Amino acid sequence: MQTTLLGDMTATLIYAVLGTVIFIAVIFLIETITKFSIKKQVVEDGNIAVAIVLASVVASLGMIISSAIH
Repeated sequence: MQTTLLGDMTATLIYAVLGTVIFIAVIFLIETITKFSIKKQVVEDGNIAVAIVLASVVASLGMIISSAIH
């Protein structure tokens, strides 16, 4: 099966947009599920534990999206 540069670029763009939309949706979902504001906890209060949990969610979501693409 031959692939073209334009087809590869289109697929990459679609996957990038889809991954970004899923990522934003998950962040909003986490923000609504928790009883506190994640932004306030991390930025204003400097809560390192919440920042580490959020970073682990971001990393694991990235791995899931990456493996779904491949």
